[in-house]
Parts: sequence; C-alpha cells; structure tokens
Amino acid sequence: MSFYDTPGCTPRLQRSELAVPGSNPGMFEKAANSRADYVFLDCEDAVAPDDKARARKNIIEALLDIDWKGKGKTLSIRINGLDTHYMYRDVVDIVEQAGQYLDTILIPKAGTASDIYMVDCLVTQIETAKGLEKNRIGLEALIETALGMANVESIAQSSRRMEALHFGVADFAASCRARTVVMGGLNPDYPGDQWHAGLQKMLVACRAFGLRAIDGPFGDFNDPDGYREAAKRAAAMGYEGKWAIHPSQIALANEVMSPPEAEVARAIRVLEALEAAAKAGKGAASLDGKLIDAASARMAENVVRQSRAILSTD
Repeated sequence: MSFYDTPGCTPRLQRSELAVPGSNPGMFEKAANSRADYVFLDCEDAVAPDDKARARKNIIEALLDIDWKGKGKTLSIRINGLDTHYMYRDVVDIVEQAGQYLDTILIPKAGTASDIYMVDCLVTQIETAKGLEKNRIGLEALIETALGMANVESIAQSSRRMEALHFGVADFAASCRARTVVMGGLNPDYPGDQWHAGLQKMLVACRAFGLRAIDGPFGDFNDPDGYREAAKRAAAMGYEGKWAIHPSQIALANEVMSPPEAEVARAIRVLEALEAAAKAGKGAASLDGKLIDAASARMAENVVRQSRAILSTD
C-alpha cells in the first residue's frame, strides 16, 4: 500500500522536506520559492530557548503572509516536544491564529501513542472552536528515540490524523548511544548500515497502517555524494522522501526520490504485458526473459502512480 492510494490519508508529494528555523524569517520566502515539495517551519531544535516565543510569532506571520499553497508547498510546523513547556503554546497560538493555512503538525520525539493523542485533542478542540474543520490538520511524528521505535506500531495507529512517520537519526543515535561520524551517515566501524534495522521497522509500520515513510537528515551538506548514497539506500527500501537541512540538498532529494525514467518505462511495460496476458486468460507473463505476475503489477503500479504525482506538480 502506498500513500498514493491510501484511503483516509491526504495524498502529498513529499520527496524533499526543507527544514527552516522559525527564528530565521529571512529564509521563509526563499523556502516558499524553492523546489522543495514540503517545508516545515521549526519551533524545536533549530531554535534557541530565548528565541522560542519570537519564532512562534514569526511562523504565524509567515502562514498569514506567504501563499505557500500557491507555490505548491505542503506546509508543516515542528512543535516543541511534549516534555517542554513550549509545546502547548506552539499548538494553541499557531493553530488558533493561522491554522487554516497549515497542512500538518510534526511531533518530535514521539514515544507512545498517548503523545499523539494529546496533540490530536488540542488540535481537535481548536478546530471546533475556530470553525476550521474543513481544513483538517494532519499529524506526523518523528521516531527518534528508543521508546518511540519500540512503540512505532502503536504510534502509527494512534490517530485518524496521522499521515507520516519520519526517522530522526540524530536523536535516535543519541537515544541508542550509538557512535556516529556524520548525522545520517555510516560509521566505518559497523559492518554495514547501522540505521537499517530502525529504518526497516518504521517503514513496515508505515506501510501496514497507510502512512508515508520519510527519512531524516544528513548532516554534512558539503558532501552531496554522501547525501545521495543515504537517500538511495532509503529509496531502495521504499521510503518516499528525505529531509533537506540545506537548500543544496533539495535537488538531490527530488532526484533520488523520483523513479528514474527507465524504471517508469519498464513499469508501464509490465502493466501492458500483464494486461495482454489477462486477456489471453493467463495470470502471469514473461517480460525480457523474466516471470512477472500480480505482485509485479502491484510494484509497477506504485512506480507509475508516483511518476504521475510528480508530473502533476511540475
């Protein structure tokens, strides 16, 4: 199941996710005019404690003043964690004053389903009080702690608003006490990819319960090859998006998270060959010397739908 055909989940193209500190409003217009599919204005880690209140006000002004939808953007905010005294004001102030322009809320360090329930209750009450039900705000969660990964399946099912899970590699590494070299990169002391188990577990939860699966940041924005390799590993597993913490990473994410032309062309040929086989009363067919069947069709349909979604936004 993919987000392109998941009932109840708003279809969104989410190949590239640009993170923008709420304390830096000079970056807002540039983000809106970028090629990123998705922008999240950050109240959390990218904002110093003394700047939290000002960042919140900056974000409200940006929601009201910039035509994000007209620029083809999905717009989200990353609120502060539920273990801080900033979180409730992030939700109340921003949703009350500008919730009609907000697509989703990204919840950091989600540890249990009750974390999502708390934010859902706040948002539901504000939407009802302000008459915002027509623009139902989606929820997304960052899986970036050992507790969150242990509970990832219940978090994925925690709310009808849930749309996506993000893998927060930096805090996950800290939570697991992992030794890292570059945020999101590979440690040469580990024989393989030390993030694979977490990425796979989160991906399965997303696919089981109809959510989008998004890979998190790669810290060295002066290493495009390292970013591309990390994105390729995630894409090969089935992830459909990756964070960009610097504008230079947007094009890389869009490139890697879009199916190559050759892959799209072959997917179309698979569907055509199986359609011809079905007309001949056969359930399988041969293409380029290889067996294809109903499972091949489902994989091909995912590729074609993704390609069409991308073309419709370009």
